[in-house]
Amino acid sequence: MSVEVLRAPLLGAVPHGFLGRRGGVSTGIHAGLNVGLGSDDDQAAVLRNRDLARDAVLPGSTLVTAHQVHSPDVVTVSEPIPVDARPRADALVTDRPGLLLGILTADCVPILFADPERGVVGAAHAGWKGALHGVGEATLDAMIALGARRGAIACAIGPCIGRASYEVSEGFERPFLERDGEDARFFSAGRAGHLQFDIAGYVAARLAAAGVGQVAMLDEDTYSQPERFFSYRRSCHLGEPGYGREISLIGLTD
Repeated sequence: MSVEVLRAPLLGAVPHGFLGRRGGVSTGIHAGLNVGLGSDDDQAAVLRNRDLARDAVLPGSTLVTAHQVHSPDVVTVSEPIPVDARPRADALVTDRPGLLLGILTADCVPILFADPERGVVGAAHAGWKGALHGVGEATLDAMIALGARRGAIACAIGPCIGRASYEVSEGFERPFLERDGEDARFFSAGRAGHLQFDIAGYVAARLAAAGVGQVAMLDEDTYSQPERFFSYRRSCHLGEPGYGREISLIGLTD
């Protein structure tokens, strides 16, 4: 099976893609295109999958990823970074052609950013902690420092856990509402003592409020599509001992 690449028309001709689990060489619970170096999958298979992902989006480029820690921290990438020296961060930006930025997810929100005219791109991993503490806004700031213009930056939100699948306990919403009471709209009633959280909508609203030019959402729920996407929450509910990670990629050509 070939690698499935989902693209956002908003990002135009900028090389990019949101990849799921279709394609790849992993087997078992990690079957497909598992790119998670921190998973219990065979590492040779993971490295092969990372090469397949790169070649599906920008052949000949150098893939750069981070050691993600659910933070708002951003790294500006100016040269290749070895796999064993990945920075602890949750977003990457660059203005250098030939570098392919990659963000790993398995329910969290992947965001790809581009200012094509000024040649600056970015990628961010927004779990609820990173989203709350501003990883999206921090990525925009880092791109602007490289010469991007805020109003010219387009953002695309890829496959992530959907509201219908994202149940949280009552009280989870408190820090969000303390930051901005208007964010109550991203929480809806669920079963007794629980709420449903629209994390993709929350991330999109934060980006729009930060002044980006355009925001698009692919509206693909990772939890409810086991044949297409890895999902941490689904794996937990199934009692599986591990889970795979998908990758979202963006880069620049010469």
